[in-house]
Amino acid sequence: MVVLHVKRGDESQFLLQAPGSTELEALTAQVTRVYNGRLKVQRLCAEMEDLAEHGVFLPPNMQGLTDEQVQELKLRDEWGEKCVPSGGAVFKKDDIGRRNGQAPNEKMKQVLKKTVEEAKAIVSKKQVEAGVFVTMEMVKDALDQLRGAVMIVYPMGLPPYDPIRMEFENKEDLSGTQAALEVIQESEAQLWWAAKELRRTKKLSDYVGRNEKTKIIVKIQQRGQGAPAREPIISSEEHKQLMLFYHRRQEELKKLEENDDDSCLNSPWADNTALKRHFHGVKDIKWRPR
Repeated sequence: MVVLHVKRGDESQFLLQAPGSTELEALTAQVTRVYNGRLKVQRLCAEMEDLAEHGVFLPPNMQGLTDEQVQELKLRDEWGEKCVPSGGAVFKKDDIGRRNGQAPNEKMKQVLKKTVEEAKAIVSKKQVEAGVFVTMEMVKDALDQLRGAVMIVYPMGLPPYDPIRMEFENKEDLSGTQAALEVIQESEAQLWWAAKELRRTKKLSDYVGRNEKTKIIVKIQQRGQGAPAREPIISSEEHKQLMLFYHRRQEELKKLEENDDDSCLNSPWADNTALKRHFHGVKDIKWRPR
């Protein structure tokens, strides 16, 4: 199996493995789905952390308003009245004004937070360092865990406009957000390796050969962005270690030179007076030919 270290720009994303005979059309789709799936898990985790702290999303027409404005406009959070967390709510105001402040109790909060941490670990970039291959099945497992935790805490469900519910139903609206810039449409995705685009009409082996033990760094990006920057010959960590080695070597050579000078001046067989005068720039020493 060929090992693919997938990056976006210079940032590591995940490890994936595939046979060299894999069609690049299918491989590009697979990489893109895992990439976008991980982003979905990360978005859900961020929103569920807010859910644990401040309760469900307010209706769009109530977000950002003060209590006085809500009363003056006679607005009502009907879904918030229905979506009460298991075990009752604890009021914790959302200063941003996105959520209704009816937070789950401590026990239910921990259910959400523990599940969030477990899901984060599944799709973490640290999996690259650990040598763990991330699959779409793992991403789906993380999503299922998150969905299950929400159902435990909110058995009646969430409001239809809550971003968590919209993410689970694949109805999320990311327009105008930073998250929208991160997502890559499957039909527009490109894979690059060694400054070459991996054409969808070919196989992986057409580029990397028939060695199934090959490991390559693949970069994913949106079509039309041009070739990504090539990988440096040595990594930043290797460069750091190399500079440290040269610095230590220079210090060692400097000490050796100082020791040589001292031994030369203090040598019992040397004419110390002449040597010292010479090293202090004295020029009146006369040499006589034999």
